[in-house]
Amino acid sequence: MSAVSAISDIDRMRAILARVPDPEIPAVSVVDLGIVRGIDPAKITITPTYTGCPATIAIEQSIRAALDANGFGAVAIETTLSPPWSTDWISDEGREKLRAYGIAPPPKGASAASLQNQTAAECPRCGSSNTEELSRFGSTPCKALWRCKSCAEPFDRFKCH
Repeated sequence: MSAVSAISDIDRMRAILARVPDPEIPAVSVVDLGIVRGIDPAKITITPTYTGCPATIAIEQSIRAALDANGFGAVAIETTLSPPWSTDWISDEGREKLRAYGIAPPPKGASAASLQNQTAAECPRCGSSNTEELSRFGSTPCKALWRCKSCAEPFDRFKCH
């Protein structure tokens, strides 16, 4: 395989993976969330958002199906836990998609206060920072439940880590 075809295959695979939705948050792709850590002609490397993420198998299956359907059946999928996934890996586009979907994205370069949810989340519905955490446990392990004091709407906040 020439270097030119390898580059175009990588670009094609990246475009394919950009259309694979996260099974728990279908508004964002596995690329948007930064789950796809590496793409080369022989393998795709992924890192789940949490070590015990229950969606990891579904993500691998969705990636496999998308690659197979587009002629990349020989490409391996490798899951790695090191380095651990970080919310800093969420793309800017992914952050906007989360917000539009009703999930407060974590701030980029989250400080220690953000990691402990000591800073207010911005409500994805009205934009207010007059918010409070209701529970560290949200609809999925990677989110916490928050409420906006301005519009009174509950929302998920992606946990920073």
